[in-house]
Formats: sequence, structure tokens, C-alpha cells
Amino acid sequence: MNKDPFTLVSMMAIVVVLGFGICALGLQSGLEKFSKWMMSSLLLIMLVLAINSIFLEGAQEGLRFYLLPNLDRFLAAGPFQVIVSAMNQAFFTLSLGIGAMAIFGSYIDKKHTLLSESINVAFLDTFVAITAGLIIIPACFAFNIEVGAGPSLIFITLPNLFHNMPFGRLWGALFFVFMSFAAFSTVLAVFENIISSTMDLFSVSRKKACLYNVFIVFLLSLPCALGFNLLEQIAPLGTGTTILDLEDFIVSNLILPLGSFVFVLFCTWKLGWGWNSFVQEANQGKGIKVQPWMKNYCKFVLPLAILFIFLAGFFA
Repeated sequence: MNKDPFTLVSMMAIVVVLGFGICALGLQSGLEKFSKWMMSSLLLIMLVLAINSIFLEGAQEGLRFYLLPNLDRFLAAGPFQVIVSAMNQAFFTLSLGIGAMAIFGSYIDKKHTLLSESINVAFLDTFVAITAGLIIIPACFAFNIEVGAGPSLIFITLPNLFHNMPFGRLWGALFFVFMSFAAFSTVLAVFENIISSTMDLFSVSRKKACLYNVFIVFLLSLPCALGFNLLEQIAPLGTGTTILDLEDFIVSNLILPLGSFVFVLFCTWKLGWGWNSFVQEANQGKGIKVQPWMKNYCKFVLPLAILFIFLAGFFA
């Protein structure tokens, strides 16, 4: 499949057209309604799989490997590399730095403070990540699969897991269907950024913004789709890499940290929104509020930390 340009481009076109089609329905009628039931169903299936994985024969060693700190492995991997990789993953999984949080945050009501909502998002994101690890890592040890196999683990470990659990075929079908939907929800979030910006910058309706961008995004996505076949001779980051690897590096290591850096400066410095305006907006509603002592932390410590992550990713 990866070698067939027609198949990859066709699938990419379907995702782009379907994504903008759902976004054209509006935030509540399209994006929110599509994501709410889908993500809830996936989370329920993940909990079932995590419980099943934990009680597999031989899974206890995997639990120790996953949950107990190991200083030797930390030092062997390199503390600097571990910290930078973890922060880049945090930027990516929370969609920080590309406007997703800012845009979706602007849509919510004023009943709860932004800090309370931010804590809820961070907690749920961490919970899902830990649950995913509880599914994969113990199962790897139970079925003698190398835990360092990378992203392909999901297609190696989980089939074994489904094969050895009651109604495994049903659970497997549901999991991969909802996982595909979850990946698609990320696409919708990115498209919403593009649509919202187009609507604000060019004063056009949502449907017109979707119509314009469906063609632009399709064209800009072609190099990635063709990078596995017609353009596979291009290795931008060295032998064995593809155009997608370059795009992933640019987004994860450069754009996300740099975008977050700009957001923090905009919210805390007078040249942007300013601290007082930011606090006034963030503290509307019930819940945990931004405190005065946070000013210097947000104004100086956070930008320096993010700049460090950005420079580390740039020279990695």
C-alpha cells in the first residue's frame, strides 16, 4: 500500500474532504458531536484492554519495567535527550503552539476558569497516556515482544492481546475503528485552526473557508503522500528518512515550542495582550484562578524553559 501513490493520495483526499466537510457543519453540530461519543467509546475500550493486559501471565515484569523508575536506563538514554523528548511529546499531545488550545479555548463558556479547564485537559491527557502504556508494555512482556519496537507496537502487541481475550475479535475491531476515529479527530482539530484563521483574516463564512482550504490542504499534503513512493529517493534527514520525517521534525521540534514561546510572550508582556488583560480573561468563572505569584514564573521562567526546548530541538 505504501508503494502505491494512487492509493495513498486517494486516502489522503478522502480524509481532507471528509474532515473539512465535518468542520463545515459547525463546531457543535460537526466537530463536538463527532468527537464526544467517539472519544468516550475509545476510552472505555482502553480501560477494558488495560485491565486485561495487567492480568496476563508474565505481565508483572512489564508493570515493573513501566512503572518503577530506573536511573541506569535514564542515564544510558541521556538525561538531556529524555527531558527534551518528553517536553516535545507534551507540546505535541496537547497541541500547544499551533493555536488549537487557544482557538478551542475561545469557544468555551465563562462558567469555569481557564486554569481549571487546563488542569482537566492535562489530567485527562496524562491518564490516557498512562492507560495506553498499561495496555502495551505488560502485553509486550507477556508475549515476549521487544518494547523498543516503536509505533509499530500497536500492530504487533494488540493483535496478540485480542487473540488471547474473550470476544477478542469484537474488541479488536472496535478498538481499531475508534482509534482511527481518534486520529481523525486530531485532523479535525488542525482543520479547525485553519478554518478559524481563514474566517478571521478574510472575513468569509465557515463554509467558504472550508471550500477554499480543502484544495490548498490537499495540494500541500501531496509531498507527504508521495514521499513513500514517487519521492522516496528524497531523504531530507539522512538515509532511511522520508518527507514525513522532515515534517514531523519541523512541527514537533520547532513549530510547537516556538509557537508556545510566542503565546507566552503575547499573554504576559505589554507588547502583546499583557498580564492584566490575560488574568482578567483567564479568571472569569468558577474554579482555580491565576495567582499574582505566577506572574514572574509565566513572564520569565516559562519563556526561558520553552526557548531551551526549542533550541535543543533545533540542534538535535
